[in-house]
Amino acid sequence: MTSSIPSRTPYQGLVEIFKYNQPFYLRTIAGVIAAIILSVWLPPALRTLLLFATGSTVFWICSSLLVSHYVYDRSGLYRLCWLPGCLSRPPMRWLSVHAGIDEISLAIGSIFPGSEGQITDIYDPREMTEPSIKRARRVAAVSSVYADGQELPARDQEFEAVFLIFAAHELRHHEARVQLLREIARVLRIGGELLLVEHLRDWANFLAFGPGFLHFFSARTWQTAAKAAGLPIRLRRTVTPFVHVFVFQRQ
Repeated sequence: MTSSIPSRTPYQGLVEIFKYNQPFYLRTIAGVIAAIILSVWLPPALRTLLLFATGSTVFWICSSLLVSHYVYDRSGLYRLCWLPGCLSRPPMRWLSVHAGIDEISLAIGSIFPGSEGQITDIYDPREMTEPSIKRARRVAAVSSVYADGQELPARDQEFEAVFLIFAAHELRHHEARVQLLREIARVLRIGGELLLVEHLRDWANFLAFGPGFLHFFSARTWQTAAKAAGLPIRLRRTVTPFVHVFVFQRQ
């Protein structure tokens, strides 16, 4: 698969985040307006508490949108200039696994010209219940092979690299994540690498997304799951303070 990196508009990431989560933002804005109106009739102590909660909500809405704009539109994340330096060598055959939202596979093909890529969608509505994913799936960037994440449609040791970018956290159960990583280990050649990109459940993402950071998992969670799948970590780095890259290698 070879292609040029798909062009992105200056505010594409911000617009997509708002579009995918539009009902949540609209409900929250309506709740903030209602809280401000209600506070007029409350005793001073309750009014202060309600306005503090309202202010915190407004802060995290604005913060999450601004950080999303920075990460997805301004940081160079989707230009992938950071990607080749993470791998031991350019792969000739690679697999990109996503969970219904794929904005990066075409760009991977352009970073490794002459390589052969396969794209697999492991979206499972029983496991991935976030309404935002269902809305996002209506916008398909590239065609994919649909598959069960517990049984990838690939031969043993078929790929030199597997890319799992902003997808694995949609598997909410530890056992499901471990089984997916075991399948990835199976299809990786000896010395092949899994490149996992995720937000983390850490202070930076808490300040950016507020309680929404609980949708992500900690670095220890990912390393524990990978270890259980037989994939020791080779490299860890950040693309931004909010996005972390892990490279696991099949021994």
